[in-house]
Amino acid sequence: MTRFATRTVGLAAAALAVVDLAVWVFTGGGYFWPAWTWLGLALLFGGFVFVRSREARLAGRVTALTRSRRGAVDRQAAELKRVERDLHDGAQARLVSLSLTLGLAGGLIRLDPDGAAKLLDEARATAVAALDDLRAVMHSIHPAVLADRGLRDAVRTLALDLAVPVEVSGEVPDELPPAVETSAYFAIAECLANVVKHSAATAAAVTFEATTAALRITVRDDGHGGADLAAGTGLRGIADRLDAVDGTLHLHSPPGGPTVATISLPRSL
Repeated sequence: MTRFATRTVGLAAAALAVVDLAVWVFTGGGYFWPAWTWLGLALLFGGFVFVRSREARLAGRVTALTRSRRGAVDRQAAELKRVERDLHDGAQARLVSLSLTLGLAGGLIRLDPDGAAKLLDEARATAVAALDDLRAVMHSIHPAVLADRGLRDAVRTLALDLAVPVEVSGEVPDELPPAVETSAYFAIAECLANVVKHSAATAAAVTFEATTAALRITVRDDGHGGADLAAGTGLRGIADRLDAVDGTLHLHSPPGGPTVATISLPRSL
């Protein structure tokens, strides 16, 4: 029942109750209220309770969205600063060096061809390093393999470079929004990084499970456990990133292990 319909029924029930109350007073209390009057009062009370509970839920939802939006804006600003710093300290510095090296090589072409050739070799190596820096920055924004091959294959590619063997299983829907797909990828990447750095695990697994409304991802390892969402910035960062797309992170990591991180994401925004 919509809020409008609920209020309409409530107002009608209230009007009937007022009429019956007036008749009851006019007859000196000798008039007994029929059953439909009590039904109207019950509907009035029920409608009031329903509207109040719905308003409370909506207010809670608005609060949650406000918090997640603020977190998303803060993360975006921090991400822009990080990209700017990476470009300034990496690719930009190498390109400046490249320009100076090419200038020196140009001045030595006629006077010292061998020296110019060495400088050109250095310039070539600097250009390759600058391209690697740019690829690293782009990968941190949106991995190319994610756009080319999808989430599951991107995670498999990621797992190949880890020191701990990772089994990837399950199916991923093809129509995931880019924001959801990117959030899932980086959340899994952070979970697997924690497995390698902190868990002393010998094996890990990533399992995808899709329903009609959500994508559930389980990251499990056989390490010593003890992971805590309240400790460290990595897990909190995952939770904040997921919160921005209405996702959640649930962590179960008793002492002695195993650690199970469950990521839930909507299939549409």
